[in-house]
Amino acid sequence: MILHTLNASPSSAAFADCLRLISPGDALLLLGDGVYAALPGTPARLALDDSAVQLYVLHDDAAAAGILGRIDSAHLIDIQGFVELTERFSRQMAWY
Repeated sequence: MILHTLNASPSSAAFADCLRLISPGDALLLLGDGVYAALPGTPARLALDDSAVQLYVLHDDAAAAGILGRIDSAHLIDIQGFVELTERFSRQMAWY
């Protein structure tokens, strides 16, 4: 199991590469421009929902992007939650 962190927009090659390599049981933390992939009803979110990945969104980045109130079933976490994910997943992969 891998913790993926995505700091790129849903229209980026990094998002497509991440989506291709993610596996069920992996976790994905969206941060920076990656938080836009959590918006319900978007092609990016539908693809993530189909991937059966555990989806997390960094709260402060979603707030900074102005989409905090639009995040639905993704888990919103703070920096402490991010640290806990890194402790839970010994393998990590960052996407930019």
